[in-house]
Parts: sequence; structure tokens; C-alpha cells
Amino acid sequence: MTQAQFTELVGAITAHIAGRTLDGALEADLNGGYSPSTALVRDVLAACRAGIDEGWMCNREAGGIRYGRVVKPGPATHGFSVDVVEMNDVAGPHHRHPNGEVDLVMPLEGDARFDGHGAGWVVYGPGSAHRPTVSGGKALVLYLLPAGAIEFTRA
Repeated sequence: MTQAQFTELVGAITAHIAGRTLDGALEADLNGGYSPSTALVRDVLAACRAGIDEGWMCNREAGGIRYGRVVKPGPATHGFSVDVVEMNDVAGPHHRHPNGEVDLVMPLEGDARFDGHGAGWVVYGPGSAHRPTVSGGKALVLYLLPAGAIEFTRA
């Protein structure tokens, strides 16, 4: 798996969400059409595992969290940046999503939940904020940020 192949894989998802409102309807649509049991989402998980093993994904670490921006926003991802984070029973830094955030939760160990959500998609609308938290085990979370916009804040 190369970074270019990963970008192409995620581009199939961002093509589906480009130009759509980031809200509960999108979350329901993604969980219906791109559930964890679909080949595309299984391929994303396999690609993430390969990228981590190869060292080009999640190649930074702070506070027990492995992370990294894998793709900058651009045409290949329809203006979304792509970050992947590996978390194990930990809370990350508080941040705000000026344009919203679309997350794919991929549990790896235990009954890992991201902000209370199990495997699948979580959508935060524009202006939302949170302290991303994985509980109950280890998970990978793929973050799609429109225009790569994120603001780290104090809770």
C-alpha cells in the first residue's frame, strides 16, 4: 500500500460526501452505504494497518496517541484532508471543527468506542468541538476535515 493508493481509496469516500452538509443525515447515509462490513471500509482499515506497519502513517506520537496527516486537502480528496489517529483508552486534545469533521471509527482491540460510538461513521457539523476520546480498547480513527480546517482549543 502506497500513500498514493491510500489517497485514491479515500477519494472514493470523499467523492460521495463532497458538497454535502455535514450533519446527522450524512452520518446515517455513510453508516448505511459505507458500513464497516463493506469492502471499501475493510480496504481502508487494511490500508491503515499497512501504512502504519510501513511507517508512513501514524508516524508521530504524543500523550500516548499515534497520529499524522496522511493527505493534505486537494483535488484527489475533494478538498478534504485525511488524518489517521491510533488511540487506546485515551482522550486527545480539545479542538474545534470550523467546517465540520467526518470520522471513521475502526476498533482494533476490545470494545473500543470513539466519543461513545462503535465501529462506523461519526459526523460533526461546522463549528462543533470536542475532546476526542477512545474508551474500552484500541481504535484507529480516520478524520476527514473540509479544507483541513481544525483549531486546537482549551476545553
